Amino acid sequence: MLLSMTGFGRATASFEEKDISVEVRSLNSKFTDVRIKIPQNYREKEPVLRKILGDKIKRGKIELNLDITSPDGDESFALNATLLKKYYRELTAIAEELNMPKSDLLPAILRLPNVVATSGKEINEEEWNVIQEVLHKALENFTSFRKEEGKVLETDLILRINNIQKYLTAIPPFEEERVVKLRAKLLKNLEENFSKDRVDQNRYEQEVIYYLEKIDITEEKVRLGQHCKYFLEQLEEKAASKGRKLSFISQEIGREINTLGAKAYSSDIQKLVVKMKDDLEKVKEQIANSV
Repeated sequence: MLLSMTGFGRATASFEEKDISVEVRSLNSKFTDVRIKIPQNYREKEPVLRKILGDKIKRGKIELNLDITSPDGDESFALNATLLKKYYRELTAIAEELNMPKSDLLPAILRLPNVVATSGKEINEEEWNVIQEVLHKALENFTSFRKEEGKVLETDLILRINNIQKYLTAIPPFEEERVVKLRAKLLKNLEENFSKDRVDQNRYEQEVIYYLEKIDITEEKVRLGQHCKYFLEQLEEKAASKGRKLSFISQEIGREINTLGAKAYSSDIQKLVVKMKDDLEKVKEQIANSV
C-alpha cells in the first residue's frame, strides 16, 4: 500500500450551540512540517494536537484548521475598549501631525497586543473531547484520501518499472551487432595506420578483447533487473511509509541505466536507454508525491 503525500480530510460536529469544524490537508515536502490554526483560547492544547498529527501523519507539509463558531459569535474573546481608545487618540494625533491618512488606524490597532484578548475562561473539557473526536474523524477521511491517491501513484509506478524491464529485455539482440562493429572499426583503424601485412593478429585480438570487456554490460543488466524486481517487491509491502526507500532504489536504477548508456556503443541500445530514462523520471516524480 502506497500513500500519497497530498491529502485532505474534513469533519464537523455540534456542541451545545457551537459548530465545530476540523480540516486537515497536506502537500509535498521532504520533511514533516506542521502548521496549526486554532482559536486563541485553545492555544494551550497545541502540543497535544501536534502529537496527534505526528502519530498519524508521516511526511508532508501538514496544515490543521480548527474552527469553532456560534450564533452569538465567539464569547471567548473580549475587547479592551479603554486601551483601544487610548491607542486611537494618540495615533490619530500623530497621523494629523504628519498629515497621514487615518482610515487604516482601527484595523492596525486591533492587531496590537492586549487590545483583543481572551476572556480567560477555562477550557470546557466536554467541548475539548468533542473536538478530539472530530479531529480523529477528519484524520480518518484524510488517510482515506491519501490511500486513494496512493493507488493511482502505485498503478503508474508499476507501469513505468515494467516499461524499464521491457526495454531491458530488448537489449540482447543488439549486443552481437556491437561486437561485429567493434571488430570492423578496430581492423579499419589498424589498416589505415599500418599496412595489411604488418597487422599482428594476436595483438588485434587482444585489442578486441580489451574493448569488449570495456563495453560489456552484463553486470549492469543483471543489477538493473534486480533493482526493478526489488522496487516492485517493496510496492507490495504493507508498510504505509516507503517513499524514501523507493527513492533510494530509483537512484540505483538510474545509476545502472546511466552506465548502460555510457557503455552502449550502439544507437539502438542508446534509444532504449533514453526510453528507460524517460520512464525513470516519471517514477521519481511520482515517488516525490508519496509518503
